[in-house]
Amino acid sequence: MTDQANPKAIQRVGIIGGGQLAWMMGPAAQSLGLDLVVQTPGKDDPAVAIAQSTLLAAVDDIAATQALAAQCDVITFENEFIDCEGLQPLADQGTIFRPGLEVLALVLDKRHQRECFDRLGLPNPRYTFLEGDESDAELGAKADPLGFPLVMKTRRLGYDGYGTAVVNDSTQLTATWKAFDRTPVLLEEFVPFKQELAVMVARSARGEIALYPTVETQQVDQICRRVLAPAQVNAAVATQMERIARTLVEQLQLVGIVGIECFLTPDDRVLINEIAPRTHNSGHYSLDACATSQFEQQLRAVCDRPLGPTHLTCPQAVMVNLLGLDQPDEAHHRQLAALGQLPQATLYWYRKAIRPGRKLGHITQGLGAGADPRAAAAAIEAIWYGQL
Repeated sequence: MTDQANPKAIQRVGIIGGGQLAWMMGPAAQSLGLDLVVQTPGKDDPAVAIAQSTLLAAVDDIAATQALAAQCDVITFENEFIDCEGLQPLADQGTIFRPGLEVLALVLDKRHQRECFDRLGLPNPRYTFLEGDESDAELGAKADPLGFPLVMKTRRLGYDGYGTAVVNDSTQLTATWKAFDRTPVLLEEFVPFKQELAVMVARSARGEIALYPTVETQQVDQICRRVLAPAQVNAAVATQMERIARTLVEQLQLVGIVGIECFLTPDDRVLINEIAPRTHNSGHYSLDACATSQFEQQLRAVCDRPLGPTHLTCPQAVMVNLLGLDQPDEAHHRQLAALGQLPQATLYWYRKAIRPGRKLGHITQGLGAGADPRAAAAAIEAIWYGQL
């Protein structure tokens, strides 16, 4: 897993995926003097508006990525649901993918991700896996050592809680796997965490590392609702998070940025939940609360630019995701106008078609040292979500 710094100056960056993560790279690319070319399937996808050029194609369309490579000096990702095997011939012919395809392949199958953490000596929950052809008896035998409750996750294509279920007993175990169409799954011990933590970390091809503050993430219905920066944790926990982040990017020789989501147990042990080798929801606060945003940092890392400082520029910050609600579009826009009046707050609206449950935008708010971040997040949510 090696990637040497490119001696040629990188000017034109290809991005696979044209959603809001690519869209938020636009201002950073402009300030760095970079051109962005996006491969995305929809002409109305957010990043089309900020790209110098767009290839309208699915993110796993190999021919389109070959055309993208012909136009760009390096290719990065906002979406990991790609065809790594199909892209390997391009890499063999000299196309620079950052992060490398071997890193992307890890997150395509949650089993491979867990096994990688084990190899690197990183702290995992206890787990096992099913390939999809096991009998009900074999399913039970696999689950028994973990005990109940446990968590069942589809090994591929799961995100934002989709393809994840908590299983409370053996009867529910069989029924849940049937509901998952008996596809390959990961079974994990249920971790009774006291906090969910996350950290963004970037690494350049030269081995420079930039580590962001550890944050607390809070989920509602298994989708991230809010991020509190920095997380209120003791020094020992902060040290564990830093060790995990540095070990991961160094051992994988990752070039780019990665989000690492973790559980903090009642006895202050940190266990990795999963990683995303790209910009991540838990790092959105960095747009307005850090010296260098995660989006600028990703571009700096993949383009062989020096990494930027990552310190907070305000004592605290909150980020709240704005999901689509079951109400008319006009009601959404009235609530947006109200959010726009909040002090020290910045609203990001992705201009996607509104539908219930969809991530439509987010808002960040900088806070003073004495402020209560939970109260600040609750005030934002009262405007957007009301009593929901």
